[in-house]
Amino acid sequence: MTSQKASWTAIAVQAQWLHVHRRPKRLFFETFIRSLIILCVAISVVLSSIAVCDGHWLFAKGKLFGLWHFCTINNNSALRCATNLTLANVRGMNIGMTLARSMVSFAVVVAIFGLELLMVSQVCEDINSRRKWSMGSVLILASFLLSSAGVLSFLILLRDYISFTGFTLTYWCEFIAAFLFFLNGISGLHLNHLTFPWNRLRKINNDGQQLC
Repeated sequence: MTSQKASWTAIAVQAQWLHVHRRPKRLFFETFIRSLIILCVAISVVLSSIAVCDGHWLFAKGKLFGLWHFCTINNNSALRCATNLTLANVRGMNIGMTLARSMVSFAVVVAIFGLELLMVSQVCEDINSRRKWSMGSVLILASFLLSSAGVLSFLILLRDYISFTGFTLTYWCEFIAAFLFFLNGISGLHLNHLTFPWNRLRKINNDGQQLC
């Protein structure tokens, strides 16, 4: 009798374990929040791509400083641009700007991979969907760190020319993109933590091990 009771208990625990592991039905609100995060990340990627491709971030003292070019304005208001950044007469301009543009460019690439993981986790829902979502959110946070480091390097390099009104629209695109990377990366991880029953799953696994 005791053996039969233990057998039925083991079957009940196994059924409960399978119930936890099967694909959960998501609520409308959760699906809406995940879709909103994906949309915001996509907008961030577009903004950051525009900022990197244009690259002209600061206008000060008749000079236009960018990631790829350095420009000066003539008397007839025409821009003369050159890829030789040493012409800006800023110490460490060539090496520092190479580092800055490398980090912000790599941030866009990492964000694209993170966005792809987020989208795949929602389209192909399986046991590993939440793990893919977590990996995508971590990559988005990595994009925030890279883009922030690139922006900070740019500001430190040109600290003598910085003025609030001197920043161009493309600089603010990169600034907003970095902020959105951080916000959506943190939100994605927090949402995944709230909606996954880690404690219940761990408790069921421990009960199953004790019965075995």
